[in-house]
Amino acid sequence: MAKKTVASLQTSSKRLTKAIKMVKSPKTGAYTFVEAVMTPEAVNDWLNSK
Repeated sequence: MAKKTVASLQTSSKRLTKAIKMVKSPKTGAYTFVEAVMTPEAVNDWLNSK
């Protein structure tokens, strides 16, 4: 399960997006959130990766 943030981040001339992914820990079974800032084109690849 994953979600994308609505707001995009602007830095100088590059357009960046912050993506948040919910990851389940195999050890405890608890969910944690992993955040990353990347280009909008790379978001879907990052969300689909494990």
